[in-house]
Amino acid sequence: MAKEMRTGEIVALKKIRMDNEREGFPITAIREIKILKKLHHQNVIQLKEIVTSPGPEKDEQGRPAHDRPEMRTMRMRFSIPQIKCYMRQLLTGLHYCHLDQVLHRDIKGSNLLIDNEGNLKLSDFDLARSFSGEQNANLTNRVITL
Repeated sequence: MAKEMRTGEIVALKKIRMDNEREGFPITAIREIKILKKLHHQNVIQLKEIVTSPGPEKDEQGRPAHDRPEMRTMRMRFSIPQIKCYMRQLLTGLHYCHLDQVLHRDIKGSNLLIDNEGNLKLSDFDLARSFSGEQNANLTNRVITL
């Protein structure tokens, strides 16, 4: 988490691991950036800018305030109306991605960000892939993160 100096907005910095890369920027990071640049929806994380530093490469995404490590371990009970609201937002964001021919491929709780107003955003598109709509498209079938 960081605060954007010009606007005061809370943002997330995503570190891109470069330690195993011999030939430049990782293809998975390039794919994620390309996908995020074309997605513009209220329920999908927004790519703000790409920043390089002397250390690990990072890309900057707007991230709601509730995505903190301590929040991930909290046990929270949601009411039925909250669950319906979050599911609607998740499915709306996924529907938008699918209309734009993007498969997220890593839907899980830690990739769903909720702000103080109850707005849900789908994040972490590093396993996402664009598809052409062809039924025989070659996609990796063994994709999993824990």
